[in-house]
Amino acid sequence: MSSRRHFLHTMFGAGAASVVAPSFVSAADAALTYKGENIQFGLVTYMWGAEWDLPTLIQNCTTAKVTGVELRVDHAHKVDPSLTAEQRLEVRRRFEDAPVKLLGMGTNFEFHSPKEDELKKNIEGAKTFIKLSHDIGGTGVKVKPNALVKDVPVEKTLEQIGKALAELGDYALGFGQEIRLEVHGKETSDLGHNRTIMQAAARDNVRVCWNSNPDDLKDDGIEANFAKVKDFLGHTVHIREVNTGDYPYDKLAKLLVEADYEGHVCMEARTKPANLVEALAEQRELFMGLVTAARKTVKD
Repeated sequence: MSSRRHFLHTMFGAGAASVVAPSFVSAADAALTYKGENIQFGLVTYMWGAEWDLPTLIQNCTTAKVTGVELRVDHAHKVDPSLTAEQRLEVRRRFEDAPVKLLGMGTNFEFHSPKEDELKKNIEGAKTFIKLSHDIGGTGVKVKPNALVKDVPVEKTLEQIGKALAELGDYALGFGQEIRLEVHGKETSDLGHNRTIMQAAARDNVRVCWNSNPDDLKDDGIEANFAKVKDFLGHTVHIREVNTGDYPYDKLAKLLVEADYEGHVCMEARTKPANLVEALAEQRELFMGLVTAARKTVKD
């Protein structure tokens, strides 16, 4: 929290900030808490962006003022472990020359299988993407806790997933990468299960990627479920279209602001509008509008 505005909030209060430094703090900004000022908007190339090659992807994100992108595998941008060292350097250069940050790779590796060879295959596969993300300038790799196993105690499966993540976290540390566990799966989208997995992993660079699932609203609601993993959040959050469905994105935005979240909230779209760039810009405006509204009500 090193911004000048945060300094002024801390030293003098919001009202004094607008008086002491009017050259860089507007009256509107002075009414906002510093919390949430580092929330940015990104894209997951799940559906929107899946058919764009890399130059098109970067250009379209730039046009839509989207500042980060998580690359999914097997899409038209063709960023995968088969890239040569020279090709990886070219990907890195493309992002370094653009106002779009490469957040890393979105993979489907999972670690619940009781079969040792299958578990090892997923761990080793994830390691190839950790190195890839490092080489191309990304900051992390997304994986999944995809299922529980029939006739295996739940606690045992969750601990196994956590230990697999710990191994990946140790490997990723040497590459400066974050392991992001996307809250996913019919049974493993339970936030309590994800908290248990994080406790078993016990690595600072193994984090939770909030995924805006219906399960977030179960039992005591989104506030209680968010609290279960708040301390484990990584630098990516996934959301769907803000203006469709009944997910309470206003509440999510407020929770992120209250937590002073720093990272990218990434659109993982479900629809296929005619103009994807316009739709992406619209979603950015909608969600960041919720963030701004929350920053007007949340106290420092």
